[in-house]
Amino acid sequence: INNWRWLALWWHHFFLLWITIDGQTRYSIPEELKQGSVVGNLAKDLGLGLSDIYDRKLRVASEAGEQYFSVDAGKGELVVNDRIDREALCGQSISCVLPLQIVLENPLHLHRIEVEIKDINDNSPRFQTKETSLKIAESAAVGTRFVLESAEDSDVGSNSVKSYTLTKNDCFTLKMKEVEDGKTVPELVLEKPLDRERRAVHQLLLTALDGGNPVMSGTSQITITVLDINDNFPVFDKNVYKVSLQENGSKGTFVTKISATDADEGPNGEVEYSFSSRTPDSILSVFEINSLTGEVHLKGDLDYETATSYKIEITAKDKGVPEMESHCRLQIDVVDINDNTPEIVLTSEPQPVREDAPSGTVVALLNARDADSGNNSKVLLKLPKGSPFLLKPSFSNNYALVTTGPLDRERFSEYNIEITATDSGSPPLSSKKTIPVSITDVNDNPPVFTQPSYNVYLKENGVPGSILYSVSASDLDFGENAKISYSILDSKVQDVSVSSYVYINSDNGSIYSMHSFDYEKVKVFQIQVQAKDQGSPSLSSNATVHVFILDQNDNAPAVIYPSSAALGSLSHQRMPRSAKAGHLVTKVTAVDADSGHNAWISYRLAEATDASLFTVNLYTGEVRTKRAVSEQDDSSQRLLIEIKDDGEPVQSSTVTVSILLEDGLHEPILDLRQKSSEPSRKNGRITLYLIVSLASVSVLSLLTFLILAVKCIRNSRSSGSCCMRRSDCDDYKNPNRNLQIQLNTDGPIKYVEVLGGDMLSQSQSFRSCMSPMSEYSDFTLIKPSSTTDFKEVISVLDASLPDSTWTFESQQVNGYCEPMKRGTVQRDLLPPPCSLSALSVCIARSWVRGSDALVGVKIYFNLWFWYEAILDLCFGLMLFDNGW
Repeated sequence: INNWRWLALWWHHFFLLWITIDGQTRYSIPEELKQGSVVGNLAKDLGLGLSDIYDRKLRVASEAGEQYFSVDAGKGELVVNDRIDREALCGQSISCVLPLQIVLENPLHLHRIEVEIKDINDNSPRFQTKETSLKIAESAAVGTRFVLESAEDSDVGSNSVKSYTLTKNDCFTLKMKEVEDGKTVPELVLEKPLDRERRAVHQLLLTALDGGNPVMSGTSQITITVLDINDNFPVFDKNVYKVSLQENGSKGTFVTKISATDADEGPNGEVEYSFSSRTPDSILSVFEINSLTGEVHLKGDLDYETATSYKIEITAKDKGVPEMESHCRLQIDVVDINDNTPEIVLTSEPQPVREDAPSGTVVALLNARDADSGNNSKVLLKLPKGSPFLLKPSFSNNYALVTTGPLDRERFSEYNIEITATDSGSPPLSSKKTIPVSITDVNDNPPVFTQPSYNVYLKENGVPGSILYSVSASDLDFGENAKISYSILDSKVQDVSVSSYVYINSDNGSIYSMHSFDYEKVKVFQIQVQAKDQGSPSLSSNATVHVFILDQNDNAPAVIYPSSAALGSLSHQRMPRSAKAGHLVTKVTAVDADSGHNAWISYRLAEATDASLFTVNLYTGEVRTKRAVSEQDDSSQRLLIEIKDDGEPVQSSTVTVSILLEDGLHEPILDLRQKSSEPSRKNGRITLYLIVSLASVSVLSLLTFLILAVKCIRNSRSSGSCCMRRSDCDDYKNPNRNLQIQLNTDGPIKYVEVLGGDMLSQSQSFRSCMSPMSEYSDFTLIKPSSTTDFKEVISVLDASLPDSTWTFESQQVNGYCEPMKRGTVQRDLLPPPCSLSALSVCIARSWVRGSDALVGVKIYFNLWFWYEAILDLCFGLMLFDNGW
């Protein structure tokens, strides 16, 4: 029967008694349910799926301290985890509610539910004393009431004590007396006068009944002894005494004084005070009463958090025979003081936060508690200034710790958040709690090189596989986000991928060469190195490595004139026997593919048939006579000329020149510069030619400057220089060309090199060689040594340089235009003055065409040629005036 009763009661509460109040879910269950009993379907009521229970780590946190409930993860049901005794939890409180907090993670969320514990009739009424003795004088008047002990029932409501019954007897009846708070106490009422002689002792059984179903009861045996005489009871001033006492009262503190009077005289009127025999030990240990004076003093310690009020029943007895006693109630209300510091309790452990977490991200859930009451229990939480976190209140002193702004793990990888809890008491009490919050890294910092660009200087002809340079980058991130791999971005070096030249170690950034470099082919190139981290998404940065190839002396001088010697055969020259000292026999010209000091060339006569007859200029390679030719000199002279560069080690080559001395052979016109002016009569043909040349030069000069002026005016609005076309200016304004002009003035040869620019322009180099040691200035424009076709240069020089059979009539203007078109002019090898007119015509043609190649340099050199032409014409006029 009991099992069926419990089962019916459980189903009644399960199906009918759960509701949601103010956004909170409430369940109602009876106490004493078996472990595993279902309280409610928590997942369904909270709108959660069964997978959320596992994924979001749903758990139950009880504010009561004991874990009375748990969650069946497979069904999403809230089940009973431990025995629930309502009387142990809530005592005599009408309402018994257990607040629970349902914590969900990822993201953090908090639900509050309440479980109301319903009382069942599992406790019977109980009297504190099983036997009660009463002494009643026989003179007691009919209707006199005697207060009996009330039965206590741990149950509440309808299950508490509802009625009392008394065994049938002749003299006494039972009545109920209503006291404060709506409570009633049983009173024994004398219905008939007592007669001790007839019956001195009365045995009665008092039964207390509760309102449960089924009804439960408790009994107390009452023994009434009938006494004789003393018929006045002590009378209290008040039926109820009320006192307020602060909980910090010290021992011995006076509480109040109880006063009662007895109308009798003598011992019958002397009153003694005491606590009721039913007073519990918890009161007896705190308070004491003086039996003679009725003063109540504090004996122990008060604690508002343990008991807020004490209700004490006090008895006043006289010394008559029989003793007469009266009862009153003393109510002591404990006044709370601020003696408890606030407490901060973490509802959920703090979770690591990504540094890119948005503002408002929940980090942890916490609760603020204070055991005091009223204002003393009001708690205010504070965070330190400058903290990127905020406490967001939710309900019932629950807070969520959330982010308020951007986080940066590189500045702070962990925060120790000190939260200060202060109550509103006077004086206020406070406590602190430190919550560690770790910041997880995201890939928000790209790798940074130690410098944006690197300059590497590398000697040519190095060993393949040798290390060129090591670049280094660092990343402020952490872990995989800070791991860096290096790579080379694809680019072109002379139309060849840079990856065919070098490779890089992806782990340490060391750059290695894949083969040796040749300065004559590649002088400078760029490597774009990329550093990429391992984050997701990955970040990268680039750095430029400028590799400059340093020249080594690995090329011997190459002879380009005489052409036959350059091609490997013997060079034959003719010279008249009438040649004087200083006569220019020929000129040996050589070039060196190297640069700098390695390209400085010197000439030396190594062997000769007659070393006293010829000399070779050290810097120009001009072969001249040291003395006049005599009749005794051999008609065939053989010269071995050694050509050396200035490198280390020295590279050299030789050329053999065979000179045939002939009679009757006139000196070439070129030697007229070395002759002194001799008055002679010349034919009118030459004079006419000079006059025509002068006029032509003047007209062409005027036209050239007019054209230049017009171009400057037209281009001044769109170009910074009137000597360049817009497209050329754009090229020169391009900062990526990185042009470098290097002027070398050390040594006997002065030269200028233009290096740098893009990969296409790196293969070009323009040199201006001016030798102060030469008797005549040289000016040579050639294409880069690495791409020079020596045969083409030789053919050009062959077309322009004189030999011993050179005559004016054999030279035509078009012959001299070819060197100009090819970009090569060697002025001191042109015969004056006839070649100067042809040269002027070539320059004018080249200028009028407006060639796009080397526009700025061409203007400069054209003007320079004009200047030389005018000087030569002036020299011709001087000769003409002297009768040449």
